[in-house]
Amino acid sequence: MKAVVYESFSATPKIMNVEDPTPEKHGVVIKVEATGVCRSDWHGWMGHDPDIVLPHVPGHEFAGIIEAVGKDVQRFKVGDRVTVPFVSGCGSCPECHGGNHQVCGNQTQPGFTHWGSFAEYVSIHHADVNLVTLPETIDFTTAASLGCRFVTSFRAVVDQGKVSAGQWVAVHGCGGVGLSAIMIANSIGANVIAVDVTDDKLELAKALGAYATINATSVADVAEAIKEITRGGAHVSIDALGHPTTCINSIKSLKKLGKHVQVGLLLADQATPPIPMNLVIAHELEIIGSHGMQAFRYDAMLAMIKSGKLSPEKLLGRTISLEESIVALTNMDKINPPGVTVVTSF
Repeated sequence: MKAVVYESFSATPKIMNVEDPTPEKHGVVIKVEATGVCRSDWHGWMGHDPDIVLPHVPGHEFAGIIEAVGKDVQRFKVGDRVTVPFVSGCGSCPECHGGNHQVCGNQTQPGFTHWGSFAEYVSIHHADVNLVTLPETIDFTTAASLGCRFVTSFRAVVDQGKVSAGQWVAVHGCGGVGLSAIMIANSIGANVIAVDVTDDKLELAKALGAYATINATSVADVAEAIKEITRGGAHVSIDALGHPTTCINSIKSLKKLGKHVQVGLLLADQATPPIPMNLVIAHELEIIGSHGMQAFRYDAMLAMIKSGKLSPEKLLGRTISLEESIVALTNMDKINPPGVTVVTSF
């Protein structure tokens, strides 16, 4: 199969012909029809993820058609249209038995623990636990944007943040995760404040339902600007970027008893930001992590998409070829256009 491969970290990946994957007895092989280009892929390419063994094929948010099925798979068959959360649970550990596959201690992640979806085919383990049947009403390009950014935001807003109608929600960073969070929080009836450093992304955030926008480069203090708009602070604030500055701004922008939800990855030399614990204690703030979403929780999200409450297709920025994904991946820290970039041509 054709795949994007990097043989050393931070070195330019190449298009190569590599061996086709074969399914584990509990897994499947999926023909990739679309795959998103995500900042997490960039972190992996930079060498920030210890699970990656070189040479490596990136890519973890995708949708496609089952090409081959392992002998123990019962719920899925060749030809099924599917997507998958980027965290695949083992289905048998205490966390999985408790319904928390997203923190499975034996988890696998395509594009990290094994070769991913920047390729014609990708292997998924424990298919009966992790695959999600894709409705005919959702195209592969839109579905590819669900597997990481959109579902991560759905869990962050709905399950972790427990956002409710009328609350103030601040979203720091208007990339794919942030824009998804804005749309989801708005659909619930929250008042959303979008924060970013570029006006084009803030314009898109406004179009997706943000009540107010803040360009962090044009205000003296982001947290104070949020407190002024909300008259006291946000009920829930989400760091959707993953940077010490956005993390700290998010915490400082909360009202008393507020919730900070960390979604954006803080890795390498940014892994330990100076959290203002004095505020956490004095204001009884909650600091909550959010990491993916379980396959069985897709039903609620897909129902909201079907009813029109959520429109993830509005988040799509551009579609590119597998060859073009190399430039898109390696320049994510420099060039990051609005919306989600999806590979649709292999």
